[in-house]
Amino acid sequence: MSQQPPERVRVTGPPRGQRPRPRRSPAREIDAQSELGTLFLRSLIRTQFRLALGVITTLAVVVGGLPLLFAWFPKLGQLQVLGMPLAWVVLGFGCYPLFVVLGLVYMRAAARNERAFTDVLEGP
Repeated sequence: MSQQPPERVRVTGPPRGQRPRPRRSPAREIDAQSELGTLFLRSLIRTQFRLALGVITTLAVVVGGLPLLFAWFPKLGQLQVLGMPLAWVVLGFGCYPLFVVLGLVYMRAAARNERAFTDVLEGP
């Protein structure tokens, strides 16, 4: 039994009368300022805004909670560290590393959000 070679087919383009629909990328939608492009852009802005609110809320709770902590536990305020009240030490030396850490967390998360948005725009 001999095997027959597969039949050769020539493909030159789409069947006549049917044109391929042009695919508009999300980047083109944004450039054209279409409704879909506006939706993509609002999504990124909303994500970045939520991130900023989370960081600001964390900062407000931690730094804003310090006076409450010292008010609820007055003996903490009477402690001396390096010849200064503990409250001053915490506010003077403890808050700034928190600012740096929150700033780094915000920058990394914002960059990750933008990379994800760019990946959506570039597509597969």
